[in-house]
Amino acid sequence: MTLAIQISDPHFGTERPAAVEALLQLVHEQAPDVAVLSGDITQRASRAQFRTARAFVDRLGVPVTLAIPGNHDIPLFNLLARLFAPYANHRRAFGAELEPIAEWPDLLLLTVNTTRPWRHKDGEVSAAQVERVAGRLRSAQPEQLRVVVVHQPLAVTRKEDEPNCLRRCAEAARAWSRAGADLVLGGHIHLPFVLPLHERIDALPRPLWAVQAGTAVSSRVRDEAGNSVNLIRSRGRMGDRREALVERWDYRPASHRFEPVSVHRLGFEVGSDG
Repeated sequence: MTLAIQISDPHFGTERPAAVEALLQLVHEQAPDVAVLSGDITQRASRAQFRTARAFVDRLGVPVTLAIPGNHDIPLFNLLARLFAPYANHRRAFGAELEPIAEWPDLLLLTVNTTRPWRHKDGEVSAAQVERVAGRLRSAQPEQLRVVVVHQPLAVTRKEDEPNCLRRCAEAARAWSRAGADLVLGGHIHLPFVLPLHERIDALPRPLWAVQAGTAVSSRVRDEAGNSVNLIRSRGRMGDRREALVERWDYRPASHRFEPVSVHRLGFEVGSDG
């Protein structure tokens, strides 16, 4: 069983030190195989904030880290940097690859950079990105849980959040579902939920689930959702199904710990892969 932790929207520069320490404790106790940082790693994309984020990841001690930028990880006020080197500080901290991939016998993680320097916050996925991900999904092994990671969500639970949805999200969902994707991880709106995309988007040929994370450690929380992270446990193939557990863990200030709040047990028929 491979264990991934989704750490989204930490917004270093606005972090809560107590939540940071509690998250480090959770990671050391659970010992995930991979940490997925699904964007908005910093608040203002400064070199200092990325250094803080990198130091945090180093303290995690997780064997593999996949990090994608969010809209906050592109300089907002430095227009020259935004136009000519928007990802320089991100790359300095996390490497040149903006769409890293990792896989294990029971898990495939594919990431997509949905930011665009010419947009303030809206995310977009291009036709080339949709096809690149779909092509890699089609070559996945039957035992692998297939996970795509974006920043902006493919679907939301509240009407007021609809403007935050990824542009071309329906096209992407259909193509990735057809190619065999199981989960799409996202962040951006600081609201955690697990949602069946096949009940929200027409013409999805097989089940596809959106797994949204809240902000991991930032003070920029919603009234209805505090700091939280997701643990995704790939249980591999069991008969004619792949199984995954998606666990939400919330930070509890009273105990200074992240504690489990909910768990979704999801199954995917191997024979329905595209």
